[in-house]
Amino acid sequence: MTNSPSKGTALMAYTRFRLDRSTPSLWRVTFDNPPINLIDPVMAVELDALLTEIEQDDRLAVVVFDSADRDYFLAHFDITADRTPYDALPAARTPFHHWANVLIRLSRSRAVTISALRGRARGAGSEFALATDIRFASQERAVLGQFEVGFAAVPGGGPSTRLPGIVGRGRAFEILLGGEDFDGELAERYGYVNRAIPDAEFVEFVNAFAERVSRFDLLALADIKRFVNAVSLPADAALTAEADAFAEAVARGTTPFIVEQALAQGFQQRSDVELNLGVYVGKVVH
Repeated sequence: MTNSPSKGTALMAYTRFRLDRSTPSLWRVTFDNPPINLIDPVMAVELDALLTEIEQDDRLAVVVFDSADRDYFLAHFDITADRTPYDALPAARTPFHHWANVLIRLSRSRAVTISALRGRARGAGSEFALATDIRFASQERAVLGQFEVGFAAVPGGGPSTRLPGIVGRGRAFEILLGGEDFDGELAERYGYVNRAIPDAEFVEFVNAFAERVSRFDLLALADIKRFVNAVSLPADAALTAEADAFAEAVARGTTPFIVEQALAQGFQQRSDVELNLGVYVGKVVH
């Protein structure tokens, strides 16, 4: 693996994920933030820097995102994390808008982005996957969900705006209002992911698809993304409005109280609560 930067790009030492640039047209980003791949402000800042690298490299065609943890792709956002790392980014209305801005940039990046989902992608982890162009899931190991309703909040990273165009209105309501977990097979049936692949074949399938696409003409790929984005991506204002609503929910008393109780029971730890978060939120009494 090489970490040679693109021409004109300063190399950043990433700490929340590993970046493999060994193929000029195909990069691989592997999330590795123990204990459960929580998304925190440091990761958001590093992803922002990564997107700058992606935008500045005119040889890059495809970026695959995967995880070093077979149980967690990206668990969710670390609600207790220090927010001072956001000082490295341009000012935003609230700290939560920094995450929304990262996801907007991700969706609009020139490169084709693929989420290789093995393990859990809930909350902001699900939001990240939804912001990528293509989502492949391990049939046996992938788990997706938006659990925020169980914490008396609306999701803040765009799923209320993205999901209706991806899975349809009724299924978007089911995902967002039920707060349940979706395994790879059901996620495929709903359109939450493109395809669910048996885990034994998963890595080979994702690699073959990513390598195939990375060999195609860069201008053709960019044009296809541009036209599909024009008719499918929600407006930036709608996405940032969700961040507003999430910030308002967190400012109320109910959400912090539920978070406090959940933390005491194993939330944000490698625990049964995290492994079965969809079941846990169904038992929360507001």
